[in-house]
Amino acid sequence: MNVTWSREAGENLAEIEEYIARDSPERAVRFVDAVIDHAEEMLADNPRSGRTVPETGNPDIRELIYRGYRIVYRLKGDVPEILTVFEGHRLLRLDESGE
Repeated sequence: MNVTWSREAGENLAEIEEYIARDSPERAVRFVDAVIDHAEEMLADNPRSGRTVPETGNPDIRELIYRGYRIVYRLKGDVPEILTVFEGHRLLRLDESGE
């Protein structure tokens, strides 16, 4: 199954990579690649594997956690679309949820 990525999620990943790259460009690339791989591997066979995002209560807005980052996605049928990626201590803003 294909996993799609929103423009915002791509921009978030670029910002994360840029931040980590201040200390280690190689580690930054490895980390972002690992985030992408984790999301795609987890969701490819089981798109409902993530938990419902508590801030929304919408069962179609779900998230995976990877090393302290929240990977928020929306299900369109059984096709997951990654909406945003951000540090886990933050709450999801409504403008990020696609609702």
